[in-house]
Amino acid sequence: MDNPNFKSGFVAIVGRPNVGKSTLLNRVVGQKVAIMSDKAQTTRNKIQGIYTTDEAQIVFIDTPGIHKPKSELGDFMVQSALSSLNEVDAVLMMVNATQKRGAGDNFIIDRLKSVKQPVYLVINKIDQVKPDDLLTVIEQYKDALPWQEVVPISALEGNNVVEMLEKIIDTLPNGPQYYPDDQVTDHPERFVVSELIREKILQLTRQEIPHSVAVNVEKMSRQDEKKVHIQATIIVERPTQKGILIGKGGSMLKKIGTLARQDIERLLGDKVFLELWVKVVPGWKDKKSALQAYGYKKSDY
Repeated sequence: MDNPNFKSGFVAIVGRPNVGKSTLLNRVVGQKVAIMSDKAQTTRNKIQGIYTTDEAQIVFIDTPGIHKPKSELGDFMVQSALSSLNEVDAVLMMVNATQKRGAGDNFIIDRLKSVKQPVYLVINKIDQVKPDDLLTVIEQYKDALPWQEVVPISALEGNNVVEMLEKIIDTLPNGPQYYPDDQVTDHPERFVVSELIREKILQLTRQEIPHSVAVNVEKMSRQDEKKVHIQATIIVERPTQKGILIGKGGSMLKKIGTLARQDIERLLGDKVFLELWVKVVPGWKDKKSALQAYGYKKSDY
């Protein structure tokens, strides 16, 4: 590293489910590394997005939405979110400009009181409110914590995102460049592939809650120079869910596969042959062995 003034650090993004954390992460790194859905609780692992310039590198940790856990999986997600707060150089608490401050926000604010690093209040979705309404939102939060900064943004439209990044970089310590310039996530390709498949399931099957679905990439191999062969299993809890995912004459599964394959091809830069199966594993969310088999390891929290 030639630049002695290079700044680097780890930044956690926390917030209630569905405030736009994944949208922001994808906006910052310029491509899809975190799945986006209009359903709550879609992010399950600490997906890291990496933002690099000539002067700095920010490694973002996109945590699962902090909520009251209802299952082993829910407990994993909350522990994962809270544990990340002790490992970072700054925290972004993201709130939705279209929602009033609620019990979920207060729960997170209480947890942030013990954080010694700078905490930014990021008010997202400002493109959906009038300026006067935004002032009301700021008023609701301004005395809740000694915020480093209050930053209104639109993760979807990109408003004020660059300015937010500059503010974060100002407070980061001098440090090394942890990842190469062109790397945008530290997750293995298999993980991102499974997330892209899961995103399509959530988009296309409105009847089912996200927690009922896991995706396990069984095999990923290059058959020849220009084609990647991927075999993945979609795990659900009930036979009725399996029926919905397969659809009449396999139509839903085909639709999921087609949309997922297009995103995976963009990610890998290669043609992809994607095979999908659906498997019923009753109560997998509450089985530690199943959680570990599908990538939710105890060592992660």
